[in-house]
Amino acid sequence: MRAGDLLDESLAGLVTRPGRTALTILGTVIGLGALVATLGLSRTASNRIVGRFDEVAATEIQLTSRPQALGEIDPALPWNGPSLIRRLEGVAAAGNTTAVDTGDALIRTAPVRDPIRQTEFRLAVQAVSPGLFEAIHADVANGRLFDEGHSARGDRVVVLGRTAAARLGIATVSNQPALAIGDDVFSVIGIVEDVTRQHELLASVMIPEGTAAADYRLASPELLLVETDIGATQLIAQMAPLAVRPDAAHVIKVAAPAEQRRVRDNVESDLELLFLFLGGISLLVGAIGIANVTLVSVMERTGEIGLRRALGAHRRHIAVQFLAESATMGTVGGVIGASLGTLVVVGVAAAQQWTPVLDPELPLLAPLVGAVTGLVAGLYPALRAASMEPVDSLRSGT
Repeated sequence: MRAGDLLDESLAGLVTRPGRTALTILGTVIGLGALVATLGLSRTASNRIVGRFDEVAATEIQLTSRPQALGEIDPALPWNGPSLIRRLEGVAAAGNTTAVDTGDALIRTAPVRDPIRQTEFRLAVQAVSPGLFEAIHADVANGRLFDEGHSARGDRVVVLGRTAAARLGIATVSNQPALAIGDDVFSVIGIVEDVTRQHELLASVMIPEGTAAADYRLASPELLLVETDIGATQLIAQMAPLAVRPDAAHVIKVAAPAEQRRVRDNVESDLELLFLFLGGISLLVGAIGIANVTLVSVMERTGEIGLRRALGAHRRHIAVQFLAESATMGTVGGVIGASLGTLVVVGVAAAQQWTPVLDPELPLLAPLVGAVTGLVAGLYPALRAASMEPVDSLRSGT
């Protein structure tokens, strides 16, 4: 049997039952489409996750002062550290933050003690510079943030994190609420809903560092937080001590993130493995569909198989014909599935405003995978058809 005759016989077997053939191909389309889509979405999602990871974790530098040795120069961070480090190219934002020691003072919003409910709380008080809000990407839910003027004048104003505001029962600043830290009364001017770093500030009461220096004798900042542009972190980490303390750069301790490539690679591989597993299950369902339909086709065409064997067809001709039919269904399903899977990846990425990422060889390999899947799925039905004896086939087919 020539290859052309084999192809004609295979196409004839598929065309004579178009509905069943279409439904069988649909299973392969779903399987390979899901495989292409899931792998593409996993690569797109991991690219998005890695991008977000780089934006937050890989762009942060923390500067603190080293412990002072006997007779050593004062290692304190300067108050104007944020403005000094902002001169460096590649620095996006910078700000100070310091824990304020308020002793045994509790924080309350009610002017009188209520015996029914708790009105005094022990909350962390943080002295921050206005630039810190930009460095941590503070999202203001209500009111406003304090500025350099508040800090320079030592104004008694506070900004609350959402957790601290909820504990104090403050939901809005429209009624000009106030709170007391011990005996000192402060005006609440804003509530921060969320931050991208330094999440402990959401449970804190934040006051201007100038106010903390005046009222609580704060000597120097405790931490200088720096946000850099992507790719500039390591260079800024090397130059930051000299920029902040040119007289004694060695007293400044720098904490910069290490290379995160291994972490990013682990995230990508885990996502790809998960989606590959899901796509493989879908492909397995499609292969079972092809095997089932091909086996049913063998049972229905028993008489045809017996007649062809009686006319001189060999066992291999029968086996190859059914293998060709199943491989054709798998190939067609692979082409359509790869196209639909690619469209799904592009559509989801466009809807989420992501950048679609898809391996270029994946859609090209999908038809080949479909053909191999069809061959494997049709192997048992083809062998069963080839093993039929002509007399038995003709007797059962009549």
